[in-house]
Amino acid sequence: MLAAENTAWICGRARAAGFDLCGVAPLAPDAAFPELARLPEWLARGYAGEMRYLHDSRRADPRQVLESARSLIVVAVNYNSAPEPSAVSANRLPPGESPRGWISRYAWGDDYHDVIGRKLRALIGEMRGHFPQPFDARTYTDTGPILERVAAKYAGLGWLAKNTCLIHPKLGSWLFLGVIVTTLDLAPTLAPGDPPPADLCGTCTRCLDACPTHAFPEPYVLDARRCISYLTIELRGAIPEELRPQVGSNVIGCDICQDVCPWNRKAPVTAAPAYWPREFPENGNSLVAPDLEWLASLSPHDFSAAFRGSAVKRAKWRGLIRNACVALGNSTSSSGSAVHTRVVQLLRRLASSGDSLISEHARWALARLSHSETLEGPSTREKLGVSAETSLKTR
Repeated sequence: MLAAENTAWICGRARAAGFDLCGVAPLAPDAAFPELARLPEWLARGYAGEMRYLHDSRRADPRQVLESARSLIVVAVNYNSAPEPSAVSANRLPPGESPRGWISRYAWGDDYHDVIGRKLRALIGEMRGHFPQPFDARTYTDTGPILERVAAKYAGLGWLAKNTCLIHPKLGSWLFLGVIVTTLDLAPTLAPGDPPPADLCGTCTRCLDACPTHAFPEPYVLDARRCISYLTIELRGAIPEELRPQVGSNVIGCDICQDVCPWNRKAPVTAAPAYWPREFPENGNSLVAPDLEWLASLSPHDFSAAFRGSAVKRAKWRGLIRNACVALGNSTSSSGSAVHTRVVQLLRRLASSGDSLISEHARWALARLSHSETLEGPSTREKLGVSAETSLKTR
C-alpha cells in the first residue's frame, strides 16, 4: 500500500513540475522487457550505423545501470509547438523567395536534454526531502544506456508504433521522454499481470509508406542508416549519395513519419515556452523552415551563437553546412532567377572550402542544380505549372 502511495506522490510531483505523463516500470528478474531481447539481433544487422554507444551491454538490462535498482520512473512531456504539418510549412513559399530548410520540431526550442534533465534532478531533490529512507537515483534523457520508449511502454504511457515511436492515445507521439533509475521499491503503474497499453496502429502503414528513404525494412523495425534523422545528425561523414535526393529540404532531423500519423491529427499544442520555436529578429528567421542561404552561410562562431542551448548543436557546424548543401541541391528555384544565382554563388564558395566534407557536398549540390536546369528549365516548369508546394507534396 505504501509503495502505491509513493508512486502516486511521485507522479503528482512530476505533473506539478510540468510533465504531462508519469509512470513507473519495475526492474526485477521476472519483469524483463521483451523488446530488449531483440536488441542484439537489431545491432547484428548493422541497423545502428555508426552509433557505437547503442552497443553498450547495459541497454539490454536496465538493472546494470545502477546497482540494486528496483524501479524506473518514466516521464513524458508534449513538445508539439505547431499544429501545421512540417512538410507543408517548409515549402509554402511565394515565388522568388529563398529556399527553406526543415528542422525537426523537437529542436525548435531549448535543448530538451537540458530542460528535462533539470526537471528530473529537481524531482529527485523533492523525493529526497519526502522519503525518509536513503536511496540512489540516476536520470537519463537520451543521455545513457536506457531505451526510454521501451521503459515508457511498460510504465503504461503508450504503445510502440510501427515507426518505433511511442504513441499516447491523447497526446500522440510528439513526446520527450526521461527516466529516473532508482533503488526505491515503487508500485508499478501497471498492476501485476496487466498488459501494457494495446497497440492501436491497426492496419495503418502511413508512417512506413511516407518515409522517403525507406528506413523501415519491416513494421516496428528502423534501419537507422537510412533514417533522415540519423543522416543529418548522427552521421559525421558523407551522406550516401544515393540517399541525398530523398533527404529533401531536411537539415536537422525529420518529422515526416509523425506528420502523417493519424494519432497526431488532434495532438494538443504544448503550452511550455521552452519548446516554442526560436526566433532571430535580426534577420527575420525562425527555426520553423529557416532560410537555407542563411544556414549555409553561418560561420562556426555564428553557428555557436545562434544555437547555444539548442539541440541543433548536436549536428555540429560542419554537419549543418553539409546538410544545408544537400537541401540547396534539392531546391527548385528557376534558373536565371536572383535566388538561383545567389544559391549557385554560395555553393561555389562552399565548394572551395578547405573542409573536404563540405566541399564535396557543395559540389554535389551544384551538379544537381545544373542537371535539374538541363532536364527542367524555367519554361518547362511554367508549362507544367509546378509550384514549390506541389513539388513538396509529391516528393
